[in-house]
Amino acid sequence: MARASEERKGRTVGQRSPRSPAREMAETPPAPQRRVLIGIAGGSASGKTLVAQRVTEDLGSRKVYIIKQDSYYKSLNGLPIEERRRQNYDHPDAFDRDLLAEQLRILLEGGAIEMPVYDFKRHLRTRRAISVSGCQIIIIEGILILDDPLLRALMDIKVYIDTDSDIRLLRRIQRDVSERGRTLESVLAQYEETVRPMHMQFIEPSKRYADVIIPEGGHNHVAIDLLVTKIRSILYSQRRPRARRERRP
Repeated sequence: MARASEERKGRTVGQRSPRSPAREMAETPPAPQRRVLIGIAGGSASGKTLVAQRVTEDLGSRKVYIIKQDSYYKSLNGLPIEERRRQNYDHPDAFDRDLLAEQLRILLEGGAIEMPVYDFKRHLRTRRAISVSGCQIIIIEGILILDDPLLRALMDIKVYIDTDSDIRLLRRIQRDVSERGRTLESVLAQYEETVRPMHMQFIEPSKRYADVIIPEGGHNHVAIDLLVTKIRSILYSQRRPRARRERRP
């Protein structure tokens, strides 16, 4: 009894008994789930959407949501249709960059957004919006996402799709004529006046910010497998519990 009393007296007031590492780990509160943002950039019709779709298929569609920079074109409702057609839609100022960055931050924090919907035939942002929430992995794809430092700062992985210009032009003609109601003449005129010059001035130089450059786009299965493996490693690293260091008495 006397020895036990002496040990209690010798202990500093308020000092806790040392705890085992297992108990410290058990008492550590779980870290909030971290969301992952993947940026996929590249020239017009380079294959960005196909890469995003392949990644989504490999990871599971329930975990991933794809957001397109094209949805965030500025609203030009006050301009007549002919004036809207003459706008430069390949310049960074054509996009509502502040809204896009704000909504990506909200999703990364676990919130919900109302994503705008753009009408490519009328060159207008519609009144309709798409509710987005609860995504663990967010893919943002667009021609100029790596040109924007605000967006780059939010990304965990930055990808650039490197596709030859002649292939991109052929794909753009097929897409714009069949899906967006354009004529061949208007597609070629737009390519010469704005698409190609803006690609050389803004899009191609943004490649230097990429962590991964993928030639051949969605048909490069090796590169996509490596990208998916990296995303899974980021998700796995956040799930592992981190034990606190054992306190010394």
